[in-house]
Amino acid sequence: MIEAVMAICAGLALAAACGFRIFVPLFIASLAVNVGVEVPLLNNTAFMSLLGMDFKWFGNDLVTGVLGVATFFEIGAYYIPWLDNLLDTIATPAAVLAGTFISGIFMPDLLGDGPMRWVLAMIAGGGTAGLVQGASVVARGASTATTAGAGNFVVATTELGGSVATSVLAVLLPVLAAVGVLVLIAFAMRKLLQRRASRADARPLE
Repeated sequence: MIEAVMAICAGLALAAACGFRIFVPLFIASLAVNVGVEVPLLNNTAFMSLLGMDFKWFGNDLVTGVLGVATFFEIGAYYIPWLDNLLDTIATPAAVLAGTFISGIFMPDLLGDGPMRWVLAMIAGGGTAGLVQGASVVARGASTATTAGAGNFVVATTELGGSVATSVLAVLLPVLAAVGVLVLIAFAMRKLLQRRASRADARPLE
């Protein structure tokens, strides 16, 4: 039971990290599986037995290498002025897919391998990733509007740090990571509601 809770917490936290950067959590999770001997959670036999898929493929050298290259280019792209805003149009649906995928992998086997597993992954993981990504888009949009893009460097660095920190915690301390994600979700919802309220106030009266 404890391992099942840890699995769900890890998947949810990694999904949230996908909202900041799509490939960073995938790369860190793959790297963790690749060197799982040094990661207590992924070296826990009871935990690994709960995963409904053959998890070893995710830590394959080729998979880890490809994700590492993708991570490198994704990080660099967000430091190019204006390209970061363009990437957000693609990143939002991609983050939802990535969040669904990574949380689905970490779903314990007790949920089965059928459609219900991925429906829950889409709701929990995809929804979390989409919410975090939405808040990031709002932050970058505000930075672009107020600083003409000059302040986007700070936003990109903060997002990268959040993605790395959340991903590492998800692997090492999944329950703590999940608690942090709940706080992050509350913050993201607040930002999105504030944006919605400001748009409503700015709408001209007919």
